Amino acid sequence: MTIFGFAGVFTAFTYIKPILVDISGFSVNSVAYILVLFGIGITIGNLYGGKLADRALMPSLIGILVLLAATLALLGALSLWKIATLILVFLLGVAAFGTVPGLQLHMLNTAREAPTLASTLNIAAFNLGNALGAYLGGIVIDFGIGGGLRAVPWSASLVTLIGILFTLWGNRQSRRG
Repeated sequence: MTIFGFAGVFTAFTYIKPILVDISGFSVNSVAYILVLFGIGITIGNLYGGKLADRALMPSLIGILVLLAATLALLGALSLWKIATLILVFLLGVAAFGTVPGLQLHMLNTAREAPTLASTLNIAAFNLGNALGAYLGGIVIDFGIGGGLRAVPWSASLVTLIGILFTLWGNRQSRRG
């Protein structure tokens, strides 16, 4: 869940500067300011993702992952429009880090007998997702898959969909056992 749910974020975010400059047409000097929007989104997502996870863990986690996949797909579809791109970069921050509290809480709930180990492994899974996402985005660009750089947000959305499938499967398994 964590690896693929979060890999989608870094499939796109690793290449956010070329997306913003080469596709959306922003100046290189504006990228830092645009990333402030992403940072504000991260803060809001982490705060409200935790509150939602406390209220209804799995429904909120699945919902936020769906928001993440949709945001990435819309970034792929609308990145030619600057205003849409700005809104989507903000939403990417919200959705990306809205998943973190839920993924961590789910891991702690699942491994009650070894919470420290589970938490450590989940952080490792986030890092593996970061690396996997960057690698996958690079493959899309290098091989020109689906149009290269323009296809990166789309491929990021597909990676997140894999994370959603694992989350649904994990939710089903935890209800059985």
